[in-house]
Amino acid sequence: MQFRQQALAKLQSPEELDLPVRFARPQGWLVLAVTVVAMAAASVWAVTGSVTSTVTAPAVLTHGQGSYVLQSPVAGQVTAVLVKQGERLPAESPVLEIRTERGDTVVRTLDAGRVTTLAADVGQIIRTGADVAAVEKVSGSDDPLYATVYVPAESAAGIPARAAVDLTMQSVPSQEYGVLRGRVKSVDRAGQSARQIAAFLGDGQLGEQFTEKGRPVAVTVELEKSSATKSGYTWSSADGPPFPLTSMTLASGSVRLSDERPVDWLLP
Repeated sequence: MQFRQQALAKLQSPEELDLPVRFARPQGWLVLAVTVVAMAAASVWAVTGSVTSTVTAPAVLTHGQGSYVLQSPVAGQVTAVLVKQGERLPAESPVLEIRTERGDTVVRTLDAGRVTTLAADVGQIIRTGADVAAVEKVSGSDDPLYATVYVPAESAAGIPARAAVDLTMQSVPSQEYGVLRGRVKSVDRAGQSARQIAAFLGDGQLGEQFTEKGRPVAVTVELEKSSATKSGYTWSSADGPPFPLTSMTLASGSVRLSDERPVDWLLP
């Protein structure tokens, strides 16, 4: 009953018009001011700031002209293997001898290069068109290495010219020696089929592996050179690994995409 009487008394009393009105406490004004400043700063950053993103994709070290697969022009039995894997050969060099019903045939290189794979042994029976070797097109030991990164097609358009690339090599412990540095040299805007990749790398398995999720785009990366490292290239660590790099080494490439303004995410 006591609370009811107080409520009735409140209704019967005149409005307290002579009392000052308190709009907010000082602490409230401080919170409001901080909120306004934070919103203004966020708005400015959304218009003038930028966000950096990267795309990570499989990569492989190659020389600039790639490789080719040497195929047998005849069917028969291999009687001699005339080269060793890793050997550098001039054009038209003999690689295999094959005995056929019409006599012996010599399989020769098409272009100068280094034999990266031998797929035939003495005594093996092969058919016409069988892959017998993979040859990397190099003219000399001082030919520079490049990295080819097979980026998903939907990300290729966002790669700017000379974009920075970090390469984590499978044969180099990144915790100890860091990552290999490079810059985008060119972007092939057309998607690569498994056959095209296999023809360039001289490896059908890599062609199938790199196209498991669709046709990727080949991004050629120029490696940054350094006279201070054993490999001859720039690493995120001071010295890099204490050994040279070789072609056909697999890696994972992280390519920096074009910077974006946060406000662009909200605009149609």
